[in-house]
Amino acid sequence: FFRNNINMKFHICAILLIFITQYENIKADVYTSMAHMSRLLTTEGEMIRTVENYITAQEERLQKLKNNVHEMEKVHELAAKSPETFLANPLNSYLLIKRLTIDWADLQTVLSGDAVGKAMLTNLTSMAGMLQFPDEEDLSGVAIALMRLQDTYQLDTAQLAEGKILGTQSAYRELTAGDCFELGRQSYNIGDFYHTVLWMNEALNRYEREINATVDLFDILEYLAFSTYKQGNVKKALQLTNRLLDINPEHKRALGNKVFYEKAIDEEDSALRGESGSLPVDEAVKKGYTVKENSSPRQIDYYAEERPTYERLCRGESKLTPKHFRKFKCYYQHGPGSFLRIAPVKAEVMHINPTITIYHDIIYEEEMDVIKQLAIPKFKRATVQNFVTGELETASYRISKSAWLTSDESSFVANVNKRMEEITGLNLDTAEELQVANYGIGGHYEPHFDFARVSGENSNKFIKEEKDAFKSLGTGNRIATFLFYMTDVEAGGATVFPRLELSLKPIKGAAAFWYNLYPNGEGDHLTRHAACPVLVGQKWVSNKWIHERGQEFRRPCALDYDAV
Repeated sequence: FFRNNINMKFHICAILLIFITQYENIKADVYTSMAHMSRLLTTEGEMIRTVENYITAQEERLQKLKNNVHEMEKVHELAAKSPETFLANPLNSYLLIKRLTIDWADLQTVLSGDAVGKAMLTNLTSMAGMLQFPDEEDLSGVAIALMRLQDTYQLDTAQLAEGKILGTQSAYRELTAGDCFELGRQSYNIGDFYHTVLWMNEALNRYEREINATVDLFDILEYLAFSTYKQGNVKKALQLTNRLLDINPEHKRALGNKVFYEKAIDEEDSALRGESGSLPVDEAVKKGYTVKENSSPRQIDYYAEERPTYERLCRGESKLTPKHFRKFKCYYQHGPGSFLRIAPVKAEVMHINPTITIYHDIIYEEEMDVIKQLAIPKFKRATVQNFVTGELETASYRISKSAWLTSDESSFVANVNKRMEEITGLNLDTAEELQVANYGIGGHYEPHFDFARVSGENSNKFIKEEKDAFKSLGTGNRIATFLFYMTDVEAGGATVFPRLELSLKPIKGAAAFWYNLYPNGEGDHLTRHAACPVLVGQKWVSNKWIHERGQEFRRPCALDYDAV
C-alpha cells in the first residue's frame, strides 16, 4: 500500500499544478468585473474539493500505516512474552527478518515523504550503534534455511504457507502472497529454480484469494514463467507468459520470451518427428545433470549418494530395528577416573565398532547457563578448514556461531573439562579449548569427519586430504570427540552417523563420546557424522576435541584396526 499512496500523492500534486497553471492564465484584473468575481467562487469550490481529496488520501495513508503498525505491535507483544519460543519457529524468524528488511524499506519511503518523517528517520539512524538491523544477506540466509528444512524434512509448501510445520499450527500467522513471493525471489537469486516454482505457485494461489495483495500479479508470473522454463517445462512457461501478456501486451521482455518459447517448442516437436533441430540447453544439461521437473538442485552435489541417507536419518527414519539395540546396555560407569568410583556416571551404549556412548545428566543447569553467557559475547560465524589451502573459512554447509572458552575463564569450564578427563581417562592438556555453538535458523553441519584426512586414507571418494591440518597445534590428530547437548530440541537437530544408520537426539544435560581414530592412528571413516538442521527450537552444544599427543600411555598405539 506504500507504493499506491505515493502514486496517489503524485496524482493529487499533478492536479493542483494543472489547476494553478490554468488559474495563472485568468487571474489578471478579476476585481474589475463582477462577472469574473463570481467565477472566483467556482475556483474556490474546486480548490476546496482538491484539498479535501488530498486530506482524504493522507488520512487513508495514515490509517493504513496505523493498521500496519498495530499489527506489528501485536506480533511484537506476542514475541516479547517468550522470545526464545517465538523465534524457535523458523517461519516466525523469516517473517521478522522480512519485516525489518523489505517492509522496513517500504516504510522508510513513506516516512521520508515529509519533514517530520525525515526527522524521525534521522533520529532512528543515530541509534544505529544500539540497534541491529538485518540486511539482504540475512534475508537470503533465512530463505535458504527454509528451503533446507523443506527438503530435509519433506515439508509441504502449502502447509508451510499456512504456518504449519509437520501438520501442527506453529507460526503466529499464515504467509501472504507477498511473503511467498519473497521466498521465491530469494530462491531465484541463487539459481534455485525448483524452489522458485514451488513458492511462486503458492504466491499465485494466495494472490488469487487475497483482497489487498502486496505483490503484483505481473511480477509473480514473470518469475514463475522463466523458472518453469528452467525446470524444463517450456509449454507451461509459454502459457504463463501469455497470461502475463494479457496484463501488459507491450512488455518487451515477455514478448521476447514468448518468441523464444514458441521456437523451443517447435524445435522440440521437430526433434520428436526426427527432423533436425536443437533444444534449449540450460546449465544443468551442460554439466551433464538430469534435472526433472520435481527434482531439487540440492540433490545434485558432491554428496548426492550420501544425502538421502543423511536426510532420512534426520527425519528419524533409521533402518536400525529395536533388535539392534537389545545387545547394548545402560550402566553406571565407575571409572577410569578415581572420582567416578564414588560418583559414577550414567552411560548408555548406542553403537559398538565404533563405540559411541551417551552419558546422561553429565553437565548441570548452572554450568550450562554460565557457559552460554560466557560464549555469547565471543560468538563468531563457525568455520571449516579448506582442504586445498588449509585456511579456515565460512561455508553454507555449516550454519552456526561458535566461541572458544578456556578453563581460566570460569571454574565451571574447568570443572567440565576435569569431568571429561575422569570419564574418558584421556589427557586434556593437549585438547582444543571448549567450543560452544549455537545453531541459527535451520542451523546444521553437513556430513564431515572430526579428524584430519592424510595421504593414504583417500581410497574413499568422500575423503579429501587436508593440508597441514592442526600442524600449528603440534598435538597430532583429533583422537576423540566429546559432545555436550545443552538444550532439548523440539524438532530436528539430531546428530546422525550416515554409515552407521545411527541418529542421536539432543537431550539436555547429556553428552556423546566416540573415538575418531583407530588405535593405530588412522581415521575411522565410520565416524563420519552430521548435525541435522534445527526444524523447531534452539540448539546449544559444546564440544571438546581431544588430540593424540599426551595419550601415548592412556590409549597406547597398536598396529591393527581391531586393537582396543
